[in-house]
Amino acid sequence: MKKNRVIMLIVLALVMTLSVAAKPKVRILATGGTIAGVAASSTSTAYTAGQATIETLIAAVPEIKELAEISGEQVCSIGSQDMNDEVWLKLAKRINQLLNEEGYDGVLITHGTDTMEETAYFLNLTVHSDKPVVLVGAMRSSSAISADGPANLYNGVAACADPDSKGHGVMCCMNNQLIDAKDVIKRHTTDCATFAGGTFGSIGYVYGSKAYYYRQVTARNTVNSVFDVTNVTKLPQVGIVYGYANCSPLPFKAFMDAKFDGIVLAGVGDGNFYKDVFPYAEQAVKDGIIVVRSSRCPTGPTCLNGEVDDDKYHFCASLNLNPQKSRILLMLALTRTHDWQEIQKFFQEY
Repeated sequence: MKKNRVIMLIVLALVMTLSVAAKPKVRILATGGTIAGVAASSTSTAYTAGQATIETLIAAVPEIKELAEISGEQVCSIGSQDMNDEVWLKLAKRINQLLNEEGYDGVLITHGTDTMEETAYFLNLTVHSDKPVVLVGAMRSSSAISADGPANLYNGVAACADPDSKGHGVMCCMNNQLIDAKDVIKRHTTDCATFAGGTFGSIGYVYGSKAYYYRQVTARNTVNSVFDVTNVTKLPQVGIVYGYANCSPLPFKAFMDAKFDGIVLAGVGDGNFYKDVFPYAEQAVKDGIIVVRSSRCPTGPTCLNGEVDDDKYHFCASLNLNPQKSRILLMLALTRTHDWQEIQKFFQEY
């Protein structure tokens, strides 16, 4: 009888050990942003981004340790208005290490909201794993009344820990919504519900510690991406020119004079140029600069060979990418080719 009891205790101990070990391993990479911001008071709208450390963020939401085996590291401490190529490359390389070499099941990135959509899309093209990579942030500082960061952090970890999140590419998890990196946009300057899918909407949501998906992303991403930044230390230079009525050609000319590798036009309507800018775009192509037409409209495609004959002028059309994401794809495309037709294929696939 005593022997049986000992065996039962041993079995129970093994079951408990296996249960603990079965928790997915999630690494949190902190970059700063409003989610780590601190204000002088709980009602102040003025705050300094990136003040709270990764340890503070984790300690503020102890419930995440019930979902996964949590660890974290501080990549940088900046407001995302200061996000740059150096941090992007560092993040991509580190995430590939964590998921492909160190056995992590998912990576969560805390990030400022200003450029979250750009970082998400860059990682969507440069992380080579089908394991979940999720970005979260906040619209209210960590010291504000009803700060939204803790809930976003919890939901983001829940998405990372959920086996159903595998194979959806890089996502943003904000205000309970799961939005794929290609489509996510920030629609409002201050509203907590600012993030949404632009043209196609969100792909799922988090409720009760569980991720639910109702749409599969079809554009190439992550494991299916050809873009490898393992040995890349510097990205090609690509600028964005904003289109408007009676638009001056000087910004476009400035990028040409600076010998940029590519120029994206945030054009009017279906990516149209103002008449005084068009000749400069033609000359830029002759000078070997890749020109991509996008649109300042928040949703809808910039159509290939629509009002502008792209084939005639050797322009590329961004299709369903907004200007800031077109810039990212063009930078990565230029690490592989300077052929405008090959680059157009990238815009059709990614």
